[in-house]
Amino acid sequence: MKKFTFKKTERLKSRKVIGRMFKDGKSFGAYPLRLVFLKMDEPKSDAPIQFTATVPKKNFKSAVARNRIKRKIREAWRLNKNWLYKKMKKTDGQYSFMVIYTAKEDLPYDEIEKAARNINYRFFKKNIFLKSNPTK
Repeated sequence: MKKFTFKKTERLKSRKVIGRMFKDGKSFGAYPLRLVFLKMDEPKSDAPIQFTATVPKKNFKSAVARNRIKRKIREAWRLNKNWLYKKMKKTDGQYSFMVIYTAKEDLPYDEIEKAARNINYRFFKKNIFLKSNPTK
C-alpha cells in the first residue's frame, strides 16, 4: 500500500525562496489554479519538490474561507504528487512550487483536483521540453 503523505520537508516556508519565485520563477495557469515554480540552486531538503498554496485575501476576506480552499489544494497535491515524483528523476534537482488560487468563488474539490492533475502534467511536459531544448 502506497502512503500519500505531505511531510514537513515537502512544505515550502522560506520567505526568501518565495520572494525569489516571484522575481525569477516561471508560471502558467490551469483554472482555478496558477503554478509559480523555480528550480532551486541548492536543495533545501530531501524532497524533490517543496510546495505551498496561497489564496488571495482580496478575493476571500474570511480567513475561514481561505483556509478551507488551501486545505482543498493541499489535499489535491498530496494525492496527485506521486505521479510527478515518479516521472522526475533524482538528477532533476529540486523545485519550489507555489499554487495560487485564482477563482473568485469557492469551487468544489473535484475541480481543484482536476486542475492540480493538469498542472502536474503540464509542468512535467514543460520540464522535459526545457531539458531537451536548452535555448528556450
